[in-house]
Amino acid sequence: MSITAAMVKDLREKTAAGMMDCKKALTECDGDMEKAVDWLRQKGLSKAAKKAGRATSEGLVGFELAADGKSGVAVEVKCETDFVARGDKFQGFVKDMVAQVAKGEYADSEALLSAPFVADASVTVKEALDGVIATTGENMGLGKFAKMELAAGKSGLIGGYLHSNGKLAVLVEMQTAAASEAFHEVAKNVAMQIAAASPLAVSAEGLNPEVVEHEREVYRQKAREEGKPEQIIEKIAEGAVKKFCKDVCLLDQLYIRDDKMTISDLIKGAAKTIGEPITVVRFVRIQLGAE
Repeated sequence: MSITAAMVKDLREKTAAGMMDCKKALTECDGDMEKAVDWLRQKGLSKAAKKAGRATSEGLVGFELAADGKSGVAVEVKCETDFVARGDKFQGFVKDMVAQVAKGEYADSEALLSAPFVADASVTVKEALDGVIATTGENMGLGKFAKMELAAGKSGLIGGYLHSNGKLAVLVEMQTAAASEAFHEVAKNVAMQIAAASPLAVSAEGLNPEVVEHEREVYRQKAREEGKPEQIIEKIAEGAVKKFCKDVCLLDQLYIRDDKMTISDLIKGAAKTIGEPITVVRFVRIQLGAE
């Protein structure tokens, strides 16, 4: 019996199994839809939908820096247990997703899930994910992802850091005219700072104005509740906002490996060593399960 695309689509909607698995089931069962459903259940391939509501608090952040230093990728892939996260099947899928993001351009998760899977173009990323779900017996999902590339015509590199537990990764773009060992070292240290201190922006100019104003208003109200005179409340709020900015802006943060200097001091020191200015352009920090 000829197996049509409509039949495969119908079976997929009933079982949430992968397209190729549905086609195989219909072929094995001579196009009988009910038998095909049972065939998929017996093979453990129709479980993805049943697991969709289960919490995915474990997983890994896949990470890779290009050998030429011009790009980097980080991808969050979630599952239910650390046991599965340490398994070959899950880790192989994470590596495939790193390659997927590295080779494509995706506006959002929906575009990524609907794209042809890099390891098997006959299925989509979503279908490949469903296959891993069926094999491992756990709910899974794709979280945040990022691909960072060195701006066209600029000299520098995409640096990065992957925490030893595989659950936190950082990408950072840094520019300078003369890439050197000292430049690579400072890029690594800046990435580690971002991982440990979780800044919100490179500098105060990059902070969301709404976030800054929210902090300002919090301290205004705090001062009023403490009975401070109205004429000094703005001064108190501004002082608090300045401290907030130092805490959350990368360049103003105290260096985690030497709290006698800021990250700005660290970069200036490295720039003096190599004889060229160094600029931190942007960064991305992806931590498993973080908002």
